[in-house]
Amino acid sequence: MENIKANSEEYDDPILYDKENESYRQDLPYLLKWASKTEGPILDLACGTGRATIPLARKGYKLIGVDVHKGMLDEAKRKSANLNVHIDWIEQDARMLNLNVRSQLIFSVGNVFQHFLTNEDQDEFLSSVNKHLELDGVFIFDTRFPSADELLQPETEEYWRTIEDEDTPKKIDVYTKSTYDSLKQVQHYTTIRKYVDDEGTIVDEQRTNIRLRYVFPKEMERILSVHGLEIVHLFEDWNETPVTNESYGMVYVCKKIRD
Repeated sequence: MENIKANSEEYDDPILYDKENESYRQDLPYLLKWASKTEGPILDLACGTGRATIPLARKGYKLIGVDVHKGMLDEAKRKSANLNVHIDWIEQDARMLNLNVRSQLIFSVGNVFQHFLTNEDQDEFLSSVNKHLELDGVFIFDTRFPSADELLQPETEEYWRTIEDEDTPKKIDVYTKSTYDSLKQVQHYTTIRKYVDDEGTIVDEQRTNIRLRYVFPKEMERILSVHGLEIVHLFEDWNETPVTNESYGMVYVCKKIRD
């Protein structure tokens, strides 16, 4: 079993993580559509700082947010402390999930599935999902599509985006570089954040590394079937666009058909 926390440099700074990711909302309308059909608690696995958990809870749904990273959960608790919402925050590894609950809806978004780097990791995660899902319950998750463009990214620094830091007079120019291990289907990413002051001078630079596993569609179909999950829908995005060879992402909606 891979050590998830050993592959978590990107999550060591929950405040920076939110600055870079909190504005992402594309998945929320689709999750809310399924939540409206659900009774009982909804599980958000690898919930991070509650980017998706908190908005669903604010709509009146009972959420259980699970993550292995204490720092991320602490920030999620802080953000939700003064809100009139029902969220249970639980620190557990999603591969060894042990909750006294079964749910009609489980989701894991933000390409979390790619953090399970080995076949064993994937099997343990999906086994945990099956164990905590009601029969005919729904599991929703997303992952990046393993296209040639996605896998064969530049091994040299490539500009990605700029983030404005509201707390300081700096902006952050973000660069990435990567190498792909075809045998293990794992992409090795380095993210370079260059902190730039008002005069355009780089005053600091930080690097983080992460490894992400890619799964091909027919491979995923088999993995899910082994764990009693039937694919109901497969989209390239949260707008329910059909997946194609040119897609950059895959959104899976699965139904539990057996234990």
